[in-house]
Amino acid sequence: MIKFLAFIASCLFAGVCAAQPPHKLSLVYEVSYNGIVAAELTEVLEHDGKHFSLSSEGRGKGIGALLYHGAAKRSCRGEVTDAGLRPLEYRDQRGDKPPALARFDWVRKTLTQEHDGKNETTSMPLPLQDRLSFLYNFAFQSAPALDPGKEIKVTLTDGKGLTRFEYKVAGREMLKTPAGELDTVHLVKQRENKDDKGTELWFARERNYLPVRILVIEKDGVRIDQVLTRIGD
Repeated sequence: MIKFLAFIASCLFAGVCAAQPPHKLSLVYEVSYNGIVAAELTEVLEHDGKHFSLSSEGRGKGIGALLYHGAAKRSCRGEVTDAGLRPLEYRDQRGDKPPALARFDWVRKTLTQEHDGKNETTSMPLPLQDRLSFLYNFAFQSAPALDPGKEIKVTLTDGKGLTRFEYKVAGREMLKTPAGELDTVHLVKQRENKDDKGTELWFARERNYLPVRILVIEKDGVRIDQVLTRIGD
């Protein structure tokens, strides 16, 4: 009986591990502005099942690089929990400017944001993520609640301020990308009015719900499209 229970426990543990992405992988995206390729973005995820780190760096590419102003670097680190990723620190640096920082104190339930020489500490609005860890949060949930029609509400920090988002799951969609055709879940940001910026997200169901496409439609109609080109170790 003891051996049988140990076997069941090991199977359950293996199932939990299988729900997580590999311990290290990189995702490369092509970023275009109104169809003109402007940058290549590389994101690297590392984790040991308890802690994680994410880095994202974009650089101009081709003629469209004129639309992309300088290198952009973002990173975050934190803890892996049963509910997903819990960030501890987020950093966003554009060009040579000082980075914007967000520090999460989950014991005191406070968030400290540092930007432009300012240091502001506020109470945490929950659920709270940074703009990078949010995109990988579903990859660490054993059963992401992404059924069609499901509403997902979250507050995101970029180190400079807080923005409340509400997404609705539009459903499953086969998405053609340079990395292949992927079975995805499509999320659409709900706009409070027609002049709001639009955002749509696609997550690959058979690749641990990793983000494979991000489409942003600016207020002036400019379309910024980030599409996966390859996944590597």
